[in-house]
Amino acid sequence: MPRQLTSENIADFRDRLCDVAERRFAEQGPAAVTIRQLAADLGVSPMTPYRYFADKDAILAAVRARAFDRHAAALEAAYDAAPDDPVARMTAVGGAYVRFALDHPNAYKLMFDILQDKAWDHADLARAGERSRATMTRHVRDLVARGIVAGDPDRIGHLFWAALHGPLMLHFSGMLDARHDADKLIQGLTAAVWRSIVKPVRVPAARPA
Repeated sequence: MPRQLTSENIADFRDRLCDVAERRFAEQGPAAVTIRQLAADLGVSPMTPYRYFADKDAILAAVRARAFDRHAAALEAAYDAAPDDPVARMTAVGGAYVRFALDHPNAYKLMFDILQDKAWDHADLARAGERSRATMTRHVRDLVARGIVAGDPDRIGHLFWAALHGPLMLHFSGMLDARHDADKLIQGLTAAVWRSIVKPVRVPAARPA
C-alpha cells in the first residue's frame, strides 16, 4: 500500500523533479526528455512522477511557471529596492532582468525559447507568465504617469523587453564573442528606445529685455 504523502512530501518531490527537469529540458529540448529519464535522475521508479504530475507536459508547465515566478520576484525586488524615482526603477529592473537571465540561463530559455502547445491551459503557468509580463510595464507606467515619457506603457514595455531579450538570446546561442558584447548591444538598444519615447524638455522662450 503506498504511503500517505503529506503536503510537504509532495512539495519537496515536485521541487526536486522540477530541478532535474529544468536542466534536461533546457539542454535537450522537451521532445528529447522522457519521464523515465527524469525518474532515473531522481533514483525513483518510472511511475513515481505520475503520482505528482499528469504527464510530461504538466511537468514542463510547472517548470516554466516556477521560472516565471522566480523571474518576476527578482524584478519586483529590484523595483521595490530602488529609490522612488521612475528612471532609477527602470534602470534597476533592467539590470535585474539581465542578471536573472545570465545567472539562470536554463530557466530563462525555458521561459521564452520553448513552444508549448496550449501552454496557457495550465492555470499556474498562465498566472506566473502574466506576473512576469507585468514586471516589464510596472516601471513604464510610472514613467508615463510622471510625464517623463509618452506612449502606451504596454508597447513601451515590449520595446524595452525586446532590447534586453534579443542580445541575451544571441549571447546564449554563441553568436556574440563575450558577455561584454551583449552588454554593449543592450546599452545601445535601450538608449535608442529611450530616445524614441522620452519627452523633450521645453525651455521657456527668453523674454525681450
